[in-house]
Amino acid sequence: QVQLVESGGGLVQAGGSLRLSCAASERTFSRYTMGWFRQAPGKEREFVAAIRRNGDGTYYADSVKGRFTISRDDAKGTVTLQMNSLKPEETAVYYCAAGLAYYSTRSRSFDYWGQGTQVTVSS
Repeated sequence: QVQLVESGGGLVQAGGSLRLSCAASERTFSRYTMGWFRQAPGKEREFVAAIRRNGDGTYYADSVKGRFTISRDDAKGTVTLQMNSLKPEETAVYYCAAGLAYYSTRSRSFDYWGQGTQVTVSS
């Protein structure tokens, strides 16, 4: 069982930046693909970014490419999402997730989830 704890959410003005972090309890953290998803009120959860196990590549939703960066530190068991040039429509609860699939943007492919952290972008 992998436990994930997100941190770093908050309130930011449009155009601003936030850095989200996710800490994992699993010692074999490096074998998991780690992802970030978000869910706005009344909307479905959507994929944001992911980084493959052992740091073997990253992939992003088209809407965040060039603005968001995902990274991981396997020694510390953490994954980070740097978010720049934030937009009001990106206000949502952001979730960290872990899964064994090598590549997937589907939430069903991720087996473990954090509790989420709120990101609010004001206009």
